Amino acid sequence: MKNATGPKFIRFCRPILEVMIESGGTGTSSEIVDRSLEISKVSEAEQEAVNKNGQSRVKNQVHWARQYLAWEGYLDSSKRGVWSLTDKGKSVNLKTFDAMEVFKNVQRRLSEAKKIKGQEIPSMEEPLPNNIEIQDHRTRLLDLVKSLSPEGFERLSQRLLRESGFQHVTVTGKTGDGGIDGAGTLQINPFVSFNVLFQCKRYQGTVTPSQVRDFRGAMMGRADKGIIITTGSFTLEAKKEARRDGVPPIELVDGDILVDMFERLELGLIPKRTYDVDEKFFDDYK
Repeated sequence: MKNATGPKFIRFCRPILEVMIESGGTGTSSEIVDRSLEISKVSEAEQEAVNKNGQSRVKNQVHWARQYLAWEGYLDSSKRGVWSLTDKGKSVNLKTFDAMEVFKNVQRRLSEAKKIKGQEIPSMEEPLPNNIEIQDHRTRLLDLVKSLSPEGFERLSQRLLRESGFQHVTVTGKTGDGGIDGAGTLQINPFVSFNVLFQCKRYQGTVTPSQVRDFRGAMMGRADKGIIITTGSFTLEAKKEARRDGVPPIELVDGDILVDMFERLELGLIPKRTYDVDEKFFDDYK
């Protein structure tokens, strides 16, 4: 989807570079995305909008911008985890930086290489196409979790909390309990522990600040801490509400963090070992 000044995602190219320069050249994906949205003054309503795959439309645009910056050599090409600036990115002059020029340069090279044969940039209703960003185990895993029943997702969340060190984790299985789906205890040391309530949202969309406030209201006086676990994402205002001073803190676990937990715990995943051929090793034998 293009307008007079190019596709909508290029508006995030400069903010991404600005944020990464401010943060010393590196940053996690979630940090850079959130701060880029903040700098760009993206409205809460736009953050809540999702594409046909249930993904945040505007966050998908940020990832498109990041991909183009990587193709143009400003960012490294790592697909996950920490984003980092290349030497070109570190030396960029933001005052003269032209996002439209980046878009045109990449489009020209892609066309010449026929990597996207005769294909327009997809509508921002769509995620990055499969031939650009591989549908890896993270995507398949999250899709599988989204397909579970609400009760199944609650029991899965219970298992994740137990595997992460929580004790006495129970699922309430009740309706009309203010959105509280379960409770547990986190033992920090022999002298300190926290009572925790959690809520499970098997979402494809975004969780809003009002939903965070509602959950906090339900847990007031009943626990030291709250956790909202979702297969979707949280808006910037929802994250700010969760961290607001003077009220019980609420930890937010979105779809990306959820998959990180599965990876770290090796739960529901089968680790594999692969090799790349070191062709330089064989040069001496030619």
